[in-house]
Amino acid sequence: MTTEHQRALRERYPAAPVMPAPSPWRPVGGGPTLVGGLLGMGFAVHPETGRDLVMVVSAGGHGLFDAVTGERIARDHDPDPGTDTPDMSADLTCPGLGPVAGTPVRIAGLFGGGLHSGSGAGWTVSVVSPDRPGDRVILSASGNINTGPPGGTWWHVFHSTHSEFRAAGFSPTGHTLAVATSSDLTPVEHGRP
Repeated sequence: MTTEHQRALRERYPAAPVMPAPSPWRPVGGGPTLVGGLLGMGFAVHPETGRDLVMVVSAGGHGLFDAVTGERIARDHDPDPGTDTPDMSADLTCPGLGPVAGTPVRIAGLFGGGLHSGSGAGWTVSVVSPDRPGDRVILSASGNINTGPPGGTWWHVFHSTHSEFRAAGFSPTGHTLAVATSSDLTPVEHGRP
Protein backbone atom coordinates (compact mmCIF):
# COMPACT_ATOMS: atom_id res chain seq x y z
CA MET A 1 0.00 0.00 0.00
CA THR A 2 1.36 3.41 -0.95
CA THR A 3 1.39 6.12 1.71
CA GLU A 4 0.45 9.74 1.06
CA HIS A 5 4.12 10.68 1.50
CA GLN A 6 5.18 8.11 -1.12
CA ARG A 7 2.51 9.36 -3.54
CA ALA A 8 3.71 12.95 -3.08
CA LEU A 9 7.32 11.93 -3.80
CA ARG A 10 6.23 9.91 -6.84
CA GLU A 11 4.53 13.04 -8.25
CA ARG A 12 7.32 15.46 -7.27
CA TYR A 13 9.98 14.43 -9.80
CA PRO A 14 7.86 14.06 -12.97
CA ALA A 15 6.42 17.52 -12.29
CA ALA A 16 9.91 19.08 -12.05
CA PRO A 17 11.28 20.38 -15.36
CA VAL A 18 14.70 19.28 -16.55
CA MET A 19 17.06 22.17 -15.86
CA PRO A 20 20.78 22.80 -16.12
CA ALA A 21 22.94 22.12 -13.11
CA PRO A 22 23.46 25.32 -11.09
CA SER A 23 26.64 27.35 -10.95
CA PRO A 24 29.47 26.48 -10.44
CA TRP A 25 28.61 23.39 -12.53
CA ARG A 26 28.92 23.83 -16.28
CA PRO A 27 28.19 21.59 -19.28
CA VAL A 28 31.17 19.91 -20.91
CA GLY A 29 31.51 20.24 -24.68
CA GLY A 30 28.54 21.08 -26.83
CA GLY A 31 26.10 18.67 -25.19
CA PRO A 32 25.86 14.91 -24.90
CA THR A 33 28.57 12.87 -26.60
CA LEU A 34 27.02 10.18 -28.77
CA VAL A 35 28.32 6.69 -27.95
CA GLY A 36 26.27 3.98 -29.62
CA GLY A 37 25.85 0.77 -27.65
CA LEU A 38 27.26 2.29 -24.46
CA LEU A 39 27.55 -0.38 -21.77
CA GLY A 40 29.16 1.57 -18.93
CA MET A 41 31.49 4.32 -17.82
CA GLY A 42 34.14 5.01 -15.22
CA PHE A 43 36.59 7.70 -14.16
CA ALA A 44 40.34 8.08 -14.16
CA VAL A 45 42.71 10.98 -13.51
CA HIS A 46 45.18 12.20 -16.14
CA PRO A 47 48.63 11.45 -14.67
CA GLU A 48 50.16 14.70 -16.00
CA THR A 49 47.38 17.30 -15.73
CA GLY A 50 45.40 15.86 -12.80
CA ARG A 51 42.18 16.44 -14.77
CA ASP A 52 39.29 14.01 -14.64
CA LEU A 53 38.92 11.57 -17.52
CA VAL A 54 35.78 9.61 -18.38
CA MET A 55 36.20 6.15 -19.88
CA VAL A 56 33.31 4.57 -21.75
CA VAL A 57 32.88 0.94 -22.69
CA SER A 58 30.59 0.27 -25.64
CA ALA A 59 29.74 -2.39 -28.16
CA GLY A 60 32.20 -0.59 -30.47
CA GLY A 61 35.18 -0.59 -28.09
CA HIS A 62 36.57 1.74 -25.44
CA GLY A 63 36.91 5.52 -25.44
CA LEU A 64 38.55 8.03 -23.12
CA PHE A 65 37.35 11.63 -22.82
CA ASP A 66 38.72 14.74 -21.14
CA ALA A 67 36.05 15.72 -18.59
CA VAL A 68 36.85 19.44 -18.85
CA THR A 69 36.78 19.86 -22.63
CA GLY A 70 34.76 16.81 -23.73
CA GLU A 71 37.49 15.94 -26.24
CA ARG A 72 38.03 12.25 -27.01
CA ILE A 73 41.69 11.66 -26.26
CA ALA A 74 41.98 7.91 -26.84
CA ARG A 75 40.02 5.17 -28.61
CA ASP A 76 40.39 1.39 -28.86
CA HIS A 77 38.06 -0.09 -31.50
CA ASP A 78 39.24 -3.64 -30.83
CA PRO A 79 39.99 -4.25 -27.12
CA ASP A 80 41.22 -7.65 -25.94
CA PRO A 81 38.17 -9.99 -25.79
CA GLY A 82 39.32 -11.13 -22.34
CA THR A 83 39.00 -7.60 -20.91
CA ASP A 84 36.63 -5.79 -23.28
CA THR A 85 33.71 -5.67 -20.82
CA PRO A 86 33.88 -5.14 -17.07
CA ASP A 87 32.12 -8.42 -16.28
CA MET A 88 35.31 -10.19 -17.35
CA SER A 89 36.96 -8.87 -14.17
CA ALA A 90 36.00 -9.65 -10.57
CA ASP A 91 36.20 -5.94 -9.67
CA LEU A 92 34.33 -4.68 -12.78
CA THR A 93 37.36 -3.01 -14.35
CA CYS A 94 38.64 -2.61 -17.87
CA PRO A 95 42.21 -1.69 -18.74
CA GLY A 96 42.76 2.02 -19.20
CA LEU A 97 43.95 3.48 -22.49
CA GLY A 98 45.83 6.51 -23.70
CA PRO A 99 47.44 8.35 -20.78
CA VAL A 100 46.04 5.82 -18.28
CA ALA A 101 47.10 2.71 -20.23
CA GLY A 102 47.93 -0.12 -17.86
CA THR A 103 45.73 1.28 -15.08
CA PRO A 104 42.49 -0.61 -14.39
CA VAL A 105 39.40 1.64 -14.53
CA ARG A 106 36.27 0.63 -12.59
CA ILE A 107 33.23 0.66 -14.88
CA ALA A 108 29.61 1.08 -13.74
CA GLY A 109 26.65 0.38 -15.97
CA LEU A 110 24.92 -2.56 -17.59
CA PHE A 111 27.06 -5.11 -15.74
CA GLY A 112 26.61 -3.51 -12.30
CA GLY A 113 28.96 -1.45 -10.19
CA GLY A 114 28.46 2.07 -8.98
CA LEU A 115 29.91 5.55 -8.96
CA HIS A 116 30.28 8.08 -6.15
CA SER A 117 26.93 9.54 -5.08
CA GLY A 118 28.59 12.48 -3.31
CA SER A 119 31.14 15.01 -4.49
CA GLY A 120 32.83 15.42 -1.13
CA ALA A 121 31.93 19.12 -1.26
CA GLY A 122 28.25 18.92 -0.29
CA TRP A 123 26.75 17.90 -3.67
CA THR A 124 24.90 14.62 -4.05
CA VAL A 125 23.33 12.81 -6.97
CA SER A 126 20.32 10.51 -6.88
CA VAL A 127 18.63 8.46 -9.57
CA VAL A 128 14.86 8.26 -9.20
CA SER A 129 12.39 6.28 -11.28
CA PRO A 130 8.88 7.37 -10.37
CA ASP A 131 7.42 6.57 -13.78
CA ARG A 132 9.35 3.76 -15.43
CA PRO A 133 10.75 3.74 -17.97
CA GLY A 134 12.55 7.02 -17.76
CA ASP A 135 15.11 7.34 -14.99
CA ARG A 136 15.73 10.88 -13.70
CA VAL A 137 18.96 12.26 -12.28
CA ILE A 138 18.62 14.68 -9.37
CA LEU A 139 21.55 16.87 -8.28
CA SER A 140 21.23 18.34 -4.81
CA ALA A 141 23.08 20.61 -2.46
CA SER A 142 23.65 18.91 0.90
CA GLY A 143 21.40 15.98 -0.03
CA ASN A 144 18.18 18.00 0.12
CA ILE A 145 16.26 16.23 -2.64
CA ASN A 146 13.01 16.08 -0.74
CA THR A 147 12.73 19.67 0.44
CA GLY A 148 11.69 22.82 -1.35
CA PRO A 149 10.87 23.39 -4.99
CA PRO A 150 13.16 22.35 -7.86
CA GLY A 151 15.90 24.87 -8.50
CA GLY A 152 16.28 25.70 -4.81
CA THR A 153 18.26 22.90 -3.15
CA TRP A 154 17.76 20.27 -5.87
CA TRP A 155 17.78 20.22 -9.67
CA HIS A 156 16.29 17.69 -12.10
CA VAL A 157 19.32 17.64 -14.43
CA PHE A 158 18.63 14.62 -16.67
CA HIS A 159 15.72 12.47 -17.84
CA SER A 160 16.49 9.36 -19.87
CA THR A 161 13.57 9.41 -22.26
CA HIS A 162 15.34 8.29 -25.43
CA SER A 163 17.75 5.57 -24.25
CA GLU A 164 18.29 3.09 -21.43
CA PHE A 165 19.90 4.56 -18.34
CA ARG A 166 23.32 3.05 -17.53
CA ALA A 167 24.97 5.01 -14.69
CA ALA A 168 25.30 8.40 -13.02
CA GLY A 169 27.77 9.64 -10.46
CA PHE A 170 30.69 11.80 -9.49
CA SER A 171 34.34 11.27 -10.27
CA PRO A 172 36.49 10.41 -7.24
CA THR A 173 37.77 14.01 -7.24
CA GLY A 174 34.19 15.32 -7.10
CA HIS A 175 34.91 17.73 -9.97
CA THR A 176 32.87 15.87 -12.60
CA LEU A 177 29.32 14.52 -12.64
CA ALA A 178 28.47 12.27 -15.57
CA VAL A 179 25.37 10.45 -16.79
CA ALA A 180 25.54 7.54 -19.24
CA THR A 181 22.73 6.00 -21.26
CA SER A 182 22.87 3.30 -23.92
CA SER A 183 23.44 6.01 -26.55
CA ASP A 184 25.32 8.90 -24.96
CA LEU A 185 27.50 10.39 -22.25
CA THR A 186 26.59 13.69 -20.57
CA PRO A 187 29.26 15.15 -18.27
CA VAL A 188 29.14 18.39 -16.30
CA GLU A 189 32.19 19.89 -14.68
CA HIS A 190 32.48 21.79 -11.40
CA GLY A 191 33.93 25.18 -12.33
CA ARG A 192 37.11 25.80 -10.41
CA PRO A 193 39.28 28.90 -10.14
